[in-house]
Amino acid sequence: MDIATIVGIIGAIGFIVMAMIMGGGLGMFIDVPSVAIVFGGSTFVLLANYTLTQFISAGKIAGKAFSFKIETPEELIEKIVELADAARKGGFLALEEAEISNDFLQKGVDLLVDGHDGDVVRATLSKDISLTTERHDLGAGIFKTLGDIGPAMGMIGTLVGLVAMLSNMDDPKSIGPAMAVALLTTLYGAFLANVIALPMSNKLGLRGQEEKLNQSLIMDGVLGIQDGQNPKVIEGVLRNYLPASKREVNTEE
Repeated sequence: MDIATIVGIIGAIGFIVMAMIMGGGLGMFIDVPSVAIVFGGSTFVLLANYTLTQFISAGKIAGKAFSFKIETPEELIEKIVELADAARKGGFLALEEAEISNDFLQKGVDLLVDGHDGDVVRATLSKDISLTTERHDLGAGIFKTLGDIGPAMGMIGTLVGLVAMLSNMDDPKSIGPAMAVALLTTLYGAFLANVIALPMSNKLGLRGQEEKLNQSLIMDGVLGIQDGQNPKVIEGVLRNYLPASKREVNTEE
């Protein structure tokens, strides 16, 4: 569970709601036509930008911003060094019985056990990294697009409200509600973009970077094992993926 995502979004919503209550109550900030224009309109415009399958997958992708289990680079390095030591002592077939929880690492080890040469291993794992990156970019892109659409739909709602207001200038009582629609759609659009869509897009982009780093680390480790490098050498190379501070601490250990 990603506490930062949950606390960040809930905290932002909480402060906004608190300001609304202090400003006179939530009732004045609720307008059904504005909700329909911004949230309903944005949903369908988003659908128009992607395929139906991609649109439906947005919900599943969003879950990765809140819950995303991934090994730390340190854990992967420790496992790869263990595998390198086993391969050095018993050959690649000794890796066949190894317990590996990471699917990408398991795929790399299977390629070694099957006897593929270095070019095949590198090409296969590189392609997998590329496809995984594309999937993460798509997820982040969906919410980035939603972040662009929200304020635009808010502006459309503002124009609708202004037209309604200007069309009824002879009736002073209608000016207030029409102006409320105009302003609230802008508020809703900004809320959708800056409190929900863009933070989700940025967090999914971060998830993609984390997974790409781990997969690149694994590929280098697998190729090192295939080349028959000393486990300590492999460990030293893979520590370059760690921040300098952690790299120094681990080296001392």
